[in-house]
Amino acid sequence: MQRFCSIILALLLAVFSAVNGCSPSDRAALLAFKAALHEPHLGIFDSWKGADCCHNWYGVSCDAESHQVADINLRGESEDPIFERAHRTGFMTGFISPEICRLTRLSSITVADWKGITGEIPKCITTLSFLRILDFIGNKISGEIPADIGKLQRLTVLNIADNQISGRIPASLTNLSSLMHLDLRNNKISGPIPRKFGRLRMLSRALLSGNQISGPIPGSISRIYRLADLDLSMNNLSGVIPRSLGKMAVLATLNLDCNKISGTIPTTLLSSSIGNLNLSRNVLEGKIPDVFGPGSYFMVIDLAYNKLSGPIPRTLAAASYIGHLDLSYNHLCGRIPTGAPFDHLDASSFTHNDCLCGKPLGVC
Repeated sequence: MQRFCSIILALLLAVFSAVNGCSPSDRAALLAFKAALHEPHLGIFDSWKGADCCHNWYGVSCDAESHQVADINLRGESEDPIFERAHRTGFMTGFISPEICRLTRLSSITVADWKGITGEIPKCITTLSFLRILDFIGNKISGEIPADIGKLQRLTVLNIADNQISGRIPASLTNLSSLMHLDLRNNKISGPIPRKFGRLRMLSRALLSGNQISGPIPGSISRIYRLADLDLSMNNLSGVIPRSLGKMAVLATLNLDCNKISGTIPTTLLSSSIGNLNLSRNVLEGKIPDVFGPGSYFMVIDLAYNKLSGPIPRTLAAASYIGHLDLSYNHLCGRIPTGAPFDHLDASSFTHNDCLCGKPLGVC
């Protein structure tokens, strides 16, 4: 009788585990994903054993109802005790296996800051219709962004910064109507910004710096009402700055430095809600618009290394706050105004202009 009860109990436990644990197909997909990676120092995959991948597998979480794998969160830089004990950040080699695409209920995948992971973004990743977060920052992943990335209609975060991604920004990316955070910084991406970029209406951060992106800045960007941070610096962008960028309701940071942007500075940029403005190292010309006033509040205005001419706007003295101002390496001429903010600026803010004078450069 006792033996019979033990058998029944074992069967009940097996049934309970099958119902509440991860599916065999999800477990097999995770093990195939693991097999393509090599992490030699921390042993983060040591816990990936046993039948139930939904419990106590490092970085793996499952949906409470379906018991299918929903999240993979593996960060090479973390405050997790496993990193503190090792007194080091993570390092991992290998590649992201296409087997990951067998996890059909995957909502987020983060494999970030491992420094040595190579290969490409699996093209099949665009079949994961529940995916909300795709974060591969800080690896050595190459190849192109999947051409049909726009299929991921639930995607809110796309972060593939600090890799070796090449090719163009796919036109389909503008179909990501839920996207809030886009980070493509420090890759080898070329070609233009898609003309219909403004369709990303939920976007709050667009970080595209440190690539080889060329062509004009699409005016459609100004239709992204929620956009607060736009960084297009260190690219090969050309053409003029759209006036409409200065009319954006919540845009607070605009970095366009280190491009080939020409034309004049739109008046709208200097009378907008932008508080961090960097237009340095372009080929901008003409006068600096004299449109500052009590509502002007800038943490940074950097206009250095352009072809700007004329005087320094006197209305700058009326601004409520200007933290850092750099007008060096232009063709400005005339007397530097006195009072705030000029009293706390040193000569480096004004050096290498045609004929500026006054404090701090010297008397006229």
